[in-house]
Amino acid sequence: MLRFHYLHNQTGGLFRNQAGEGSRPAGFRRLLTVAVLISALMLSGLSARSASVTHPIFSSTTGIDSCDVLTANSGKALLSFDSLTAGIGGTSPVGTLAADTDGTLSPSDTLAAAAAADADLGLTCKSAILMEASTGTVLFAQDADVTLSPASITKIMTLILIFDAIADGSISLDDTVTTSAYAKSMGGSQVFLEEGEQQTVETMIKCIVVASGNDASVAMAEHIAGSETEFVRRMNERAAELGMTNTHFEDCCGLTDSENHYTTARDVAVMSRELITKYPQISDYSTIWMENITHATSQGSREFTLTNTNKLLKMSTSYEVLGLKTGSTSVAKYCVSAVGQSGGLKLIAVVMAAADYKVRFSEADTLLKFGFANCSIYTDAMEETLPDLPVTGGTEPTVSVTYGEEFSCVGTEGENFANVTKEIRLAEKLTAPVKAGDVVGTVTYSLDGTELGSVNLIAAADVERAGYLNYIFRVIRRLAS
Repeated sequence: MLRFHYLHNQTGGLFRNQAGEGSRPAGFRRLLTVAVLISALMLSGLSARSASVTHPIFSSTTGIDSCDVLTANSGKALLSFDSLTAGIGGTSPVGTLAADTDGTLSPSDTLAAAAAADADLGLTCKSAILMEASTGTVLFAQDADVTLSPASITKIMTLILIFDAIADGSISLDDTVTTSAYAKSMGGSQVFLEEGEQQTVETMIKCIVVASGNDASVAMAEHIAGSETEFVRRMNERAAELGMTNTHFEDCCGLTDSENHYTTARDVAVMSRELITKYPQISDYSTIWMENITHATSQGSREFTLTNTNKLLKMSTSYEVLGLKTGSTSVAKYCVSAVGQSGGLKLIAVVMAAADYKVRFSEADTLLKFGFANCSIYTDAMEETLPDLPVTGGTEPTVSVTYGEEFSCVGTEGENFANVTKEIRLAEKLTAPVKAGDVVGTVTYSLDGTELGSVNLIAAADVERAGYLNYIFRVIRRLAS
């Protein structure tokens, strides 16, 4: 079911930033204030399952008249707003906002996974987590925030930085990478690169993903950042950007036994999700079972066979295995971040500190089987045509509208997503200037009366403010027609 609503806007600036270029949108500041209030409420020991909150800060600072704070078994707080005034000359419902009970905001586009949280899968590894890739929904966790040595799972972040560099044009797959003496000196898992040996970026990626080459990892780190030290600094910076608060890297390959090189199963899932969703082409490499590369040095050429360390690729499974990365040292024991796909659902299973290599794969398989048996996903196909919106005082009379992002929702209790309804709310009109990406409405998704979440609708193009010449030419065109 699809419903359209147009919201009256006296100022013509619905959802627009009224404070000028470079300023935070009013709605953002208000939601930030609400987030702070949530944190204060949670820290003050709010334990009731439902509590009605009315406070002057809502009306004077946020424009919110009142809201309900609902706490669930999952430790989430859900604010259900009665109304929000967004500086638009009117009041309009804006749905819900979810937050962790420590006050940090989290997506509200998923259903509770209470049944999954209570499951006992009989895992023997020290730490594990199961995450749905498109939404980041955690379906199962076992001591997922315990800090542990990650071994070669570290290379997931190394790969993120490599693909970041490819994406921003700093390097290309065909670039030549020269192996330094330092890179050659790496022990552990390696592909036996020689000092001065040259390989393409793409070959180095295969060496890292398939054979877990420490030497190839360091060679790429030096190629991108000039030194491993600078590359590791960027790794930690990127980890912080992703919210990996329980992670610190000391090298780019995970060979170190330093106590200051650590992460958690949850953080591994977070960076795995970043890699596979932002750079889905990683599966072109992580699904390679065996492939030959050629070592060409001053001593001649020789073939070397890369063999994938992820044995899940050869296991009989009811789902498609997409990789991703293994790791093992005497300190870290046996670890794996495994990605599986079935029926449009993509899951990430992280197992850390398993007793042996067989256990890490069998328990990753257990997690993935559990997820595929108990979860379903709804993803909006976004097939309907959205109407153009009129623009007052612009160089163009209308502007097209598009979705700001894709909407997905995970269910764990047999939900029938065929019954999902969509309610589209659009500004009645806009006032120039309009910038591409300006929020001009929302789409709210509901299932059987329960709101699942929402996404913004945005302007698809710029519309500048019309000047005198624009009006003159417009009149001339009308007369000529």
